[in-house]
Amino acid sequence: MNLIYFLLQSSWKMVAIAIATGFLSGGSSAGLIALISHALSNPNSTSPTLLAGGFVGLALVALLTSIVSQVVLIRLSQDAVFHMQMRLSRQILSSELSHLEQLGTPRLLATLTEDVQAISNAVFSIPFLCINLAIVAGCLVYVTWLSWQVLMMLLVLLAIAIGSSRILLRRARKLLAFAREDQDSLFNHFRTLSEGIKELKLHYQRRQDFLTEDLQTTAAQFRRHNISGLTLFATTASWGKLIFFFAIGVVLFVLPHLIAIEPETLAGYILTFTYLIAPMEGIVNKLPVISKAGISLQKIEMLGLSLANRAEAATVPPELNRSWHSLELKGVTHTYPSDQEDINFTLGPLDLRLCPGELVFLIGGNGSGKSTLAKLITGLYSPESGEMWFDGQPINAQNR
Repeated sequence: MNLIYFLLQSSWKMVAIAIATGFLSGGSSAGLIALISHALSNPNSTSPTLLAGGFVGLALVALLTSIVSQVVLIRLSQDAVFHMQMRLSRQILSSELSHLEQLGTPRLLATLTEDVQAISNAVFSIPFLCINLAIVAGCLVYVTWLSWQVLMMLLVLLAIAIGSSRILLRRARKLLAFAREDQDSLFNHFRTLSEGIKELKLHYQRRQDFLTEDLQTTAAQFRRHNISGLTLFATTASWGKLIFFFAIGVVLFVLPHLIAIEPETLAGYILTFTYLIAPMEGIVNKLPVISKAGISLQKIEMLGLSLANRAEAATVPPELNRSWHSLELKGVTHTYPSDQEDINFTLGPLDLRLCPGELVFLIGGNGSGKSTLAKLITGLYSPESGEMWFDGQPINAQNR
């Protein structure tokens, strides 16, 4: 699920307005470059009043459309993030406890905090991305108008830059995905640190083993993957900038020997290429943010689908009968899954009848199933086999 599709689900009309105004702002900025180049190359060909009016008009359009695009997408991004947080929270609350325990609290917390924040950061950068893309497109149109030969040369250089950068970007995205997996483990260690602080402080060797073998190892791996991924993105940005300087050198030193070109037109090329460096650098600098958001969306969707598959039906619970007579378990079992099939723990089959006013003791060692039975009785776990009856009525997913 990509970022644009995520926003389209929230409000495709607002996305269309934001993108359209962003491109209009970028196109106006490119128009300003063309106007400045024309005014410098041909100072007497056009009325100064007309040039000044065109300059002011394009500047106002670029300013207003930029503000509109950013305001619309800021509002849209916050609404989308809010709805995602609420949707995930509802799914978590309606999911089976056993499935949530398999996912683990650290993974849920990492998704609700880090992943949602990564998406919010990426959405906030979309207006600037659209504006920069429009500036690049507008400058390419202007270069085409000046000379199609120069455009062909620029497209060849762009193809070389994009083709060579894709290898680096693919590797960088993979490293960021590894870092996101490390983050789940890191959250798990942080939970151990906060909830098991008494046990860790009571045992020096256990504390040192946890710090060096668990927490430090995972944190170092998370740091290594992040540094490697972001370094590749930085290398890609520098490589793209070098390609543009190379293009300026070709236009300045090689092109005049291949085709007849006026000095004024050459100045227009150089001005356009120099101006293109900043928006191209802006586009490349946003790639890590967009990549992180894509990884976070995949994590959220994987979690959301798994939650939705186990989510209970959203039904209004029946009115509680406070004068009940019996709760019966007939052949009820519950199994804890394990990676190794031969060590799965199964409780049951259980046959049990409970009545109001009884005082019942559950006796057994650690891991014998006392808490599991309590969760079955209270409905936190669903029996995998057998039946539960309440005053002669079977308990199912709709009335649990």
